[in-house]
Amino acid sequence: MPYVQSQEFRIHYQVEGDGPPLFLHHGFGDSLQSWYELGYVEALRTGYRLILIDARGHGASDKPHEPVAYSFQNVAADVVAVLDDLAIAKAHYFGFSMGAKNGFAVAAYAPERLFSLMALGASASAQAHAPLDFWIASLQQQGPEAVASIWETDAPVSAALRQRLLSNDVAALIAQRMQRKEPLGFDDMLPALSIPCLLVVGEAEPSYAHIKASSRLMPNAAFVSLPGLGHIGSFLNRAELVRHIRQFLHDLARKNV
Repeated sequence: MPYVQSQEFRIHYQVEGDGPPLFLHHGFGDSLQSWYELGYVEALRTGYRLILIDARGHGASDKPHEPVAYSFQNVAADVVAVLDDLAIAKAHYFGFSMGAKNGFAVAAYAPERLFSLMALGASASAQAHAPLDFWIASLQQQGPEAVASIWETDAPVSAALRQRLLSNDVAALIAQRMQRKEPLGFDDMLPALSIPCLLVVGEAEPSYAHIKASSRLMPNAAFVSLPGLGHIGSFLNRAELVRHIRQFLHDLARKNV
């Protein structure tokens, strides 16, 4: 079970497959195990070297209880630490929700480490986010059940995924949500973000219009909408997402990116 030290915390990651490096970053309350369970690893390991991370506060990584530990600079540093541990200079990046937001942080603080950025269900804006006060209150009142309940409001999840959501360290998740209340976004960097980007969002997402508008500010971005799907449903729709990921990366390979 590979770990890397990032600042004072241990970050867990896994590597699968062979080919151009593709970094996969899960969403809030989840872990890298979902990439396996939902079939992403099986579908993408042929042709790509997949780097799967457990974000700090999640999965098998360390779980600090101090909000400052979850700053965008720190979570971007975790991605860089994993790449350094593998001696990978640059990688393609695909993130869902929190993982997508962290991808914009990497693009802001370590752009030289990315070939491309693919974001599902998130934009670079400080304004387009889940109601954080609601998240914090729900976690304080319901504990880990709040995480599973919020996921299940959008789409049914498997028993295995539900169990992972229920196994979360609630204090760590509250700390992460508290830090995200800081009004930090990356809107200003969008017009200068020259790496190829793919923004994907379900049409039933509350932030659909904002994410679509953000894509128009980016000089090298493609936008894909997923009809009839919300936030969690988009992530669970593995076959459609893999098709878009592969097509996007295939097109970049033809351009020698």
